[in-house]
Amino acid sequence: MGYELYIDVFFLENFAMDFILLAIVRKMTGCYATYRRICLGALSGSFLTCLAVALPVPYAFVKLILFHGPANIAMIKIGLKTEGGKELARAWILLYISGFLVGGVFGFLRQYARAGSLFLALAAASYYAVSGIWTLVAYLGRQSRYRCRVVLQNGERSVTVQALIDTGNCLKDDITGKPVSIIDKNVIKKLWGENDIAGIRYISYHSIGKAEGVMPLVTLDGMYVCRKEKEWIEKPLAAICEGDMTADRYEMILNPDVLIGGIDYGNKSRSTASI
Repeated sequence: MGYELYIDVFFLENFAMDFILLAIVRKMTGCYATYRRICLGALSGSFLTCLAVALPVPYAFVKLILFHGPANIAMIKIGLKTEGGKELARAWILLYISGFLVGGVFGFLRQYARAGSLFLALAAASYYAVSGIWTLVAYLGRQSRYRCRVVLQNGERSVTVQALIDTGNCLKDDITGKPVSIIDKNVIKKLWGENDIAGIRYISYHSIGKAEGVMPLVTLDGMYVCRKEKEWIEKPLAAICEGDMTADRYEMILNPDVLIGGIDYGNKSRSTASI
C-alpha cells in the first residue's frame, strides 16, 4: 500500500506548526527574538524536515534522529538565537512541551471541525489556547512566590496564618522605625483570647480609596516566617485590620522589610530555627 505525499502542503503545514511552537517557546523563555527571526527558524525547520523525508534513508530510526536532532536544533538556534548548550537544551525541552500542549488542544478542537481547510484556523486557536494556559501557569507561579506560612506567637498561644508578602506595603512605625505588617482582627482575637491587649497604640496609614486612616498597633512576642527555611522574627509589629482579609485567602500582609534585614531587632532578631 502506497502513500502520495504533496511536499508543498507538507512544507506549509510544518512551517505553520513550527512558527507556532517557536512563538510559544519565545514566550516561555522570555527571549527577545523578533517574529522575522521566528519565521526564518520555522522555514529552516520545515525545509530540513522535508529534506529528511525526501532522503533515501533505509532505516526509520535514522530519519527519527534527523527530525528531532539537527532539524529542531537548527530551527531553535535560527529562530530564537539561543546561546550556549544550557539555553539550547532548555529551549529544546520547552519546544516538545509546547508541542504536546498544542497537539492536545489541536486534537480536541479538530473533532468539532473536520474540514481540512480549517487547519490554519485550528492551529491559530491552539496557539492562543496554549499561550493562555502558559500565562495562567506563570501567574500562579508568581502568586505562590509571594505567599508563605507564618506562625504568630503571643505568650503561650500560637496561630498559623497564610500571609501575602506585599512589596507595596511600606508601612513603618514612626516611633521605632520598624516595619509594620497587617493582621486580620480575628487572628488577634485568637492570640489574645479574652485577655486585654496590653501596649496598644495607633498608627496612621494611607491607601487607595481612603486618604488617611488609623489602625491599632500591637507588638507580638515573635513569629516564624516559613519559606525555604523557618526564620524567627523577634518582637514584630502588627497593625490590626478592621476589614475582612480572609476573602483573598490570606490573613496577614507581611511587610517585605521584615525579611531583608533592613531593621535591627536586637540580638535575637534573625536566626533559623525549627518548630
